[in-house]
Amino acid sequence: MDNTTDGTWDSLPVRLNERILETLAELKFTHTTPVQAACIPLFMSNKDVAAEAVTGSGKTLAFVIPIIELLLKREEKLKKMQVGALVITPTRELALQISEVMETFIQKFPQFTQILLIGGSNPIEDVEKFKDKGANIVIATPGRLEDMFRRKSDGLDLACYVKSLDVLVLDEADRLLDMGFEASLNTILGYLPKQRRTGLFSATQTQELEKLVRAGLRNPVRITVKEKGVAATAVQKTPSRLSNYYTICRAEDKFNSLVAFLRQHKHEKNLVFFSTCACVEYYGRALEILVKKVPVHCIHGKMKHKRNKIFADFRALKSGILVCTDVMARGIDIPDVNWVLQYDPPSSASAFVHRCGRTARIGNQGNALVFLLPMEESYVNFLSINQKCPLQLMPPVSDVVDVLPKVQAMSLADRAMFDRSMRAFVSYVQAYAKHECSLIFRVKDLDFATLARGFALLRLPKMPELRGKTFPDFIETTVDTDTIRYKDKNREKQRQKMLAEPREETPFPRKNFIKNESWSKQKTKKVRRRKMAAKRKHNEGSDVDEEDMKELLNDTRLLKKLKKGQISEEDFEKQITSEPKSKHKTGLSHDGSEDDA
Repeated sequence: MDNTTDGTWDSLPVRLNERILETLAELKFTHTTPVQAACIPLFMSNKDVAAEAVTGSGKTLAFVIPIIELLLKREEKLKKMQVGALVITPTRELALQISEVMETFIQKFPQFTQILLIGGSNPIEDVEKFKDKGANIVIATPGRLEDMFRRKSDGLDLACYVKSLDVLVLDEADRLLDMGFEASLNTILGYLPKQRRTGLFSATQTQELEKLVRAGLRNPVRITVKEKGVAATAVQKTPSRLSNYYTICRAEDKFNSLVAFLRQHKHEKNLVFFSTCACVEYYGRALEILVKKVPVHCIHGKMKHKRNKIFADFRALKSGILVCTDVMARGIDIPDVNWVLQYDPPSSASAFVHRCGRTARIGNQGNALVFLLPMEESYVNFLSINQKCPLQLMPPVSDVVDVLPKVQAMSLADRAMFDRSMRAFVSYVQAYAKHECSLIFRVKDLDFATLARGFALLRLPKMPELRGKTFPDFIETTVDTDTIRYKDKNREKQRQKMLAEPREETPFPRKNFIKNESWSKQKTKKVRRRKMAAKRKHNEGSDVDEEDMKELLNDTRLLKKLKKGQISEEDFEKQITSEPKSKHKTGLSHDGSEDDA
């Protein structure tokens, strides 16, 4: 394996328990990876660790082994209800995977029990399981864990049980913050004892992460694991045995190229990333029909109860296609993934690295391919500079067949598919508008007619971005789309019932009718007006007083919080329109926490 050091487990400066060494031998892990060689001795010598390592570098064992070792060294043995170790991770799939690894190791240590606390199941079942079997090791997602701390009325006093905590691990810590779990993490950290060992593992470092390091770790040892042969000035963030490609194709040819590629790689394991849940639902259904004799699974963040089973089913397959959103982009270890296909570039450059890292794991060979529109080609240079992630051009996919008429036929045959196509198109445009790299991915550059043909739409949807525009290059179907029926008879019956009901005339005229606006124009207007007023004052030569500047900064902070989902639209409106603004002088937000400048 390329991603190993020269050292075996025996050559570590600390001696591992014999039963751990036996398990490693059974798993055929003969050598340590760099992150394991660096972290395990530090963790075991009671140091806090903040580790940044490329994705697929073996971070899970770098904290699973020290957790068991530290719990074994406790002077007082853990009782049934005492939690000695806590692992927090952003997604259910990753939590499930860590739990499986932990279970493999603690089979030889029957004195330890673990529990998995993740969404998608009834929280009362988790409460009863905890009360019945107890848990010394808890592996959890933040939302469910925070919920468990509030279950004292149900007979679960988790705040009391974690007083014995020795080790806290935050895995994929940057994603925990990206996904808006900061408030949950602060709540959880408030319950935990200060005297503990903390490990923070991630593939990228961000300013928000740095704040978490300062808040949660005591004099941490910082570890950055580089790929072999890569200069320190240009740290490659993707595994060295990963071949990273890009291909350029027009919007109307993109899906045809994807289908042709997947047909040519039928006997391999492929992940296909889309930007939104609606795109996964639509294109996933189309691929099930178009790529024959290949199992196609779909997974995205809005699936509640099915995700765990779908993930487990796909992991067990020798070949197949998993159509997914970025819920699968981080830390997930799926055996023998041959290709990671990024049909839509992710909304952030760091997510690109994590998507690619689903292949070429632990020194194996892997391939990644991103599909770009001609106007997006400069993204290649951006990734090379910004993420130290060089890409090479792949020639156009061969033997491409036009499958879009078949997709249109699917929409004509079932209204459910027609609905999916419309939702997918709208969600794609909205996601495009929110892209972090807005200098390259600009909605105004999109050719909506070509894009709609690429989505195999029967007609264009009604949406703010298309209002007042004509698209002579897009030919709508001659079929009246209102006549398309649902294959599901109950749904069609319900639809017909709704169509038959007479629409009630409203006796009073509507007041203050406001047209829908595209998302990017809705909430920023007030802040933009204030910024312009401040600019005018400045240009006129008058000083903008300190109070106005504070107000402007506060409005900008509130807007950022709204976009991250940290406050509701109602709170945003309330705070931005409230007069006087004196309550903001301290720089505190509505929840009393300090805002960042």
